[in-house]
Amino acid sequence: MATGERPHAVMIPYPAQGHITPMMKLAKLLHARGFHVTFVNNEFNHRRLLRSQSADALRGLPAFQFAAIADGLPPSDREATQDIAELCYSTMTTCLPRFKELIVKLNEEVETSGGALPPVTCVVADSTMSFALAAARELGLRCATLWTASACGFMSYCHYKDLLDRGLFPLKEEAQLSNGYLDTIIDWIPSMPKDLRLRDLPSFVRTTDPDDIMFNFFVHETAAMSQASGVVINTWDELDAPLLDAMSKLLPPVYTVGPLHLTVRNNVSKESPLADIGSNLWKEQDAPLRWLDGQPPHSVLYVNFGSITVMSKEHLLEFAWGLANTGYAFLWNVRPDLVKGDDEAALPPEFFAATEGRSMLSTWCPQEKVLEHEAVGLFLTHSGWNSSLEGICGGVPMVCWPFFAEQQTNCRYKCTEWGIGMEIGEDVRRTEVEAMIREAMAGAKGREMRRRVQELRDSALASARCDGRSMRNVDRLIHEVLLA
Repeated sequence: MATGERPHAVMIPYPAQGHITPMMKLAKLLHARGFHVTFVNNEFNHRRLLRSQSADALRGLPAFQFAAIADGLPPSDREATQDIAELCYSTMTTCLPRFKELIVKLNEEVETSGGALPPVTCVVADSTMSFALAAARELGLRCATLWTASACGFMSYCHYKDLLDRGLFPLKEEAQLSNGYLDTIIDWIPSMPKDLRLRDLPSFVRTTDPDDIMFNFFVHETAAMSQASGVVINTWDELDAPLLDAMSKLLPPVYTVGPLHLTVRNNVSKESPLADIGSNLWKEQDAPLRWLDGQPPHSVLYVNFGSITVMSKEHLLEFAWGLANTGYAFLWNVRPDLVKGDDEAALPPEFFAATEGRSMLSTWCPQEKVLEHEAVGLFLTHSGWNSSLEGICGGVPMVCWPFFAEQQTNCRYKCTEWGIGMEIGEDVRRTEVEAMIREAMAGAKGREMRRRVQELRDSALASARCDGRSMRNVDRLIHEVLLA
């Protein structure tokens, strides 16, 4: 296909690590099918990507380029995720004209490129960046939306408005956070368990403020997904069949393309110029993989709370001593901004002395490879969707400490519906951490979790294989939506 004749997809993720990663995977799949791709970050994350990846690679590849728009927040060069509530409000209210200006600018460059750049033909936007769908509609472009979170998370957010209508939101008083009110049964969401509790829904319901930014943001954004001609979701049919049936009644056509990291691995050539382009906003460290190489099979606990979770110093210490007291070897990803209000997550010398020879700490590591390493036997996780998928695809059972958003819902599904996880209480205690890890690593519950996660792993591998169902769905998306 001549360069000027390629379809040109402008792709924009929500500005956080857990959204950039799956959007980049989808971008690689479209590029492999002949698309020219413009990948749009906010300026803050574009600068972070330049620092963490090869600057030469990010300057542009054949038929793949990066662009950036302002997000409306004050400039910053912190190596940390931006304030999520501020970011949601700002993108929702300020980014539509900026995104439209970018598309107009890209099309103006077509005129001066001498056929090297094709005109923009479609937009693929994160489902929480619905302004980009509105822009596509206004400019007469085809558009699809990528829901980067879980299907159970979508069904929960989609019914937030019903909580308002039924008087379950907002909370009447803060005491309801701890007096049992969060155990109220929510049995009316289609396809979801009849014993679902309010506490199992995404955490933004836990407020007394009817104008809470995050609650209202998700009401707005899930409703706006209908502007797209197709919805892409990072899951596979065998994992989420009942939920996907319910979603299909609420949305434009739904295309399951996951687990995206496996779909890309199996369907994008290792010779592709994009093969080495990463999406991590922190510099990855390879030392953890070398350390794992020296550990026996299934002997190591891997700990990572993702890119957004923050905790108190007290909780950090409870986790640390819980890990130390198990006697197991562990690899722990400790971001510099992991402790709330502190630029450095400091652990005491006594902890390092107690775990010497059986612990490895990093700030950011290649998690997909870590979870597929035969040395890893258990994953202590915040239950973000990317991490949950990578844990399943590694065949690794999970101990969960959900932080916010739909992590609570993912945790519920892993622990109760799929039987592959156990949950640590919100107020972490080292004795609970130790006991749960021991049971998950060596107890009867742990053996059953491992058996069940292996079954899910097998179904994921089948769906993501070369020309498997997920890649066929990518091709359907292309022909039914992006080229229609």
